Amino acid sequence: MNWKTIKKMQDEYGYTELQEWINTGIAWKMEGSVGRTAMSSLQSGACMLPKVSFIDTYGNKVPSRGELKEGSTGTYQNTVKFYSEITEYSEY
Repeated sequence: MNWKTIKKMQDEYGYTELQEWINTGIAWKMEGSVGRTAMSSLQSGACMLPKVSFIDTYGNKVPSRGELKEGSTGTYQNTVKFYSEITEYSEY
């Protein structure tokens, strides 16, 4: 599974905007439900953290996906696993 396929599947399943909000940090500045949805999508693997870390509105560091243990929440590998499981059970 490559980045292009993941982006296509994020588009198909409605995660493109949320991924952009996570990448820019906007997800952490909006109302609480948006941040909770972003966290849920990171945990499931539907979305991933950006390549660079940043500081959120409250002064907390949001790590880059490269700073995390491979395969954990927010990593590229977690997202590959999520979308690979979808394609395994569908005719994607």
